[in-house]
Amino acid sequence: MNKNRVLLASLSGSVIEWYDFYLYGTATGLVFSTLFFSGQDPSIALLLAFATFGIGYAARPIGSIIFGHFGDRIGRKATLMWTLIGMGGSSFLIGLLPTYNQVGLLAPILLVVLRLIQGISLGGEWGGAVLLATESAPKGRRGLYGSVPQLGVPLGLVAGSFSLTLIAYLTTDAQFLAWGWRIPFLFSAVLIVLALWIRGGIEETSAFQKQKESGEIAKVPIVETFRNHRKSLFHVIGLKIGDGFFNVFLMSFVLVYTTTYLGYSNEIALTALTIGCATMIITIPVVGYISDFIGRKVIYISGLVLMFLLAIPYFFMIEQGATWLYYMQAAMLGIIWAAIFATQGTLFSELFPAKVRYTGLSFGYQMAAAIVGFGPMLWTTMVDSFGPSHWVFGGFMMGGLTLSLVLSLFVPNTKNVSQYEESIEKFKKDNSLQI
Repeated sequence: MNKNRVLLASLSGSVIEWYDFYLYGTATGLVFSTLFFSGQDPSIALLLAFATFGIGYAARPIGSIIFGHFGDRIGRKATLMWTLIGMGGSSFLIGLLPTYNQVGLLAPILLVVLRLIQGISLGGEWGGAVLLATESAPKGRRGLYGSVPQLGVPLGLVAGSFSLTLIAYLTTDAQFLAWGWRIPFLFSAVLIVLALWIRGGIEETSAFQKQKESGEIAKVPIVETFRNHRKSLFHVIGLKIGDGFFNVFLMSFVLVYTTTYLGYSNEIALTALTIGCATMIITIPVVGYISDFIGRKVIYISGLVLMFLLAIPYFFMIEQGATWLYYMQAAMLGIIWAAIFATQGTLFSELFPAKVRYTGLSFGYQMAAAIVGFGPMLWTTMVDSFGPSHWVFGGFMMGGLTLSLVLSLFVPNTKNVSQYEESIEKFKKDNSLQI
């Protein structure tokens, strides 16, 4: 199987899925709070809009169970085709939705339904995209290959935020709210057709083919995951929560935080976010490559420590002016969090055997995502009560990071696993003293 085609298939679908998911996140504060919750007080409207954003996160564990089941039973490739259709179709339909002024309460109800479909689809996409890459990786290059689908996050976010920014520059405020915001959502249809064509030309991963040929297919993957791999599952959930809260802030809520509460313009806030994502595009594959030599765990812990130490300085610096916002977004998002994220897919997937790998990887990650996805609702309440306090927000982030740091000490160093299908329990026993 052509390795480059596999990586392109993994990356293309990931880019589109995250384009759709974060396009919604970017539009939440800028569009949806105004057009779909216009019958409410502005603060309540913003809170309700972010509740729909959080619903997408809450739906992701459901998608991980559904698509994880089929991914572990019928294959990675077929499952990933359906996740693309679900995400792209729902995003396209969001672009056609009537507003609150046109149909009343039906508008936010339809928005919530389509957001749920988005979340369910993404719940199955991320884990499958990671496995498509890592299960096809040459020996000694799993870290590099596993980092490639992670590029979908910055590329998708940049594409989503850039498309809205471009339309905003080309239209008046009235035109943007009337019809301009719809164009990036409708464009999802074109991207999905392209990604389906790319994925249609690849084969099933060798790891799943071997599993199928051996007849060792889990009857109910989620049940077997809880029965035999609970420890690994809870490791994934705990490890993701710490950086997950900061990630949601850095890639979504920062737009509202800086524009609504710190007085930045939309252009400056979006530019700073784009700078951070552009830096990630360089950082992620470099760190993925390095992880094949020094190990995923060392990089992961180092990233968590740096993020912990810079939590309060980050919020303090962005209060000082535009230049510091650019610097801190590039450092925290583009370098430190990117280093953590580059290793996550590979590290987490290495904790599960092939027969439940899709389910275990996806469910653990998406459970954590469901928890951190409601961060914007918490932060909206916090900022109303305490203002944009660097002590309050920095302390909140440090709390989550502490949980991940503690759990990271008990996760095995997976660098020296020679066979991806090898029993992780045997590896833990042989390497229990390694960092």
